[in-house]
Amino acid sequence: MILMEIRHLQYFMEVTRTGSFTHAASQLYITQPAISRIIKSLEEEVGAALFHRSRKQLTLTEAGHVLYKYAQVIEEQHQEMQAELDDLKHLKKGHIRIGLPSIVNSFFFSRLMASFHKEYPEITFQLEEDGSKRVEENVMNDKLDFGVVVLPTQRDIFDYYAFVKEKLKLIVPASHHLADQQSIPLSALKEEAFIMFDKDFALRDSIMTACKHVGFEPSVISETSQLDFIEEMVASNLGVSLLPESTCNALTSNVQAISVSDPMIDWVLAIIWKKDHHLTYMKKEFIRFAEEKLAQTAKWNE
Repeated sequence: MILMEIRHLQYFMEVTRTGSFTHAASQLYITQPAISRIIKSLEEEVGAALFHRSRKQLTLTEAGHVLYKYAQVIEEQHQEMQAELDDLKHLKKGHIRIGLPSIVNSFFFSRLMASFHKEYPEITFQLEEDGSKRVEENVMNDKLDFGVVVLPTQRDIFDYYAFVKEKLKLIVPASHHLADQQSIPLSALKEEAFIMFDKDFALRDSIMTACKHVGFEPSVISETSQLDFIEEMVASNLGVSLLPESTCNALTSNVQAISVSDPMIDWVLAIIWKKDHHLTYMKKEFIRFAEEKLAQTAKWNE
């Protein structure tokens, strides 16, 4: 039965990396005879030589390659264990960065963060508003811990929790010739001028794809990253727009929301984080907390 210590495996890995007992001993601040004894004891446990010894450099034997492969896994797991134990000690402190598209109701997420902060008062938050694509990119590049994005994501490196599914609705000025309609087919908008979110927003891609599917490319007269500007421009009779139902419900009486069919366009929101990425205990707790709260308010309109 192999009973080798993690510390001895770390010494073995350092000898492998440096290709020298002398260099490894120097890096580890121990004597060369000491590290030689440790490698010899490992070889006795394994029952085979771990290195081909020559005057120029040490190289791994077949048994050495096997041990090195598993030693790397053990070392990684050991570091993760230490990190998680440290997290437990410092659970009540930390900083969480969240990206949120400007189209999403930030008031709800402010309440979510306030509730979490109440339970863990020394955890602070940073909320950044941007387009869904930029939020996704910043989570991927570790500039954000979590992001709220429109599904599907463009990458398979994320885990996510979907919590809203709605249909897009057309918004027109109150004086528009379609304002009294209950529902219209998407193709009826072929001659309309569109006001859209800019290219950083996945919502724009969904609209462009759906329009092309029914035979036309929208004429985009203006684009912005701000929801208020879209509403103001539509109310001023500059064009029409397509927005999620919950967003339409919060607009003023200066614009009218109309259901769209053939096809109906889905808008699915999810909170994302990096898959296979070490999450601190605090961040895991935030995921649990967010999923619990989001499940209570989840909106699924079929």
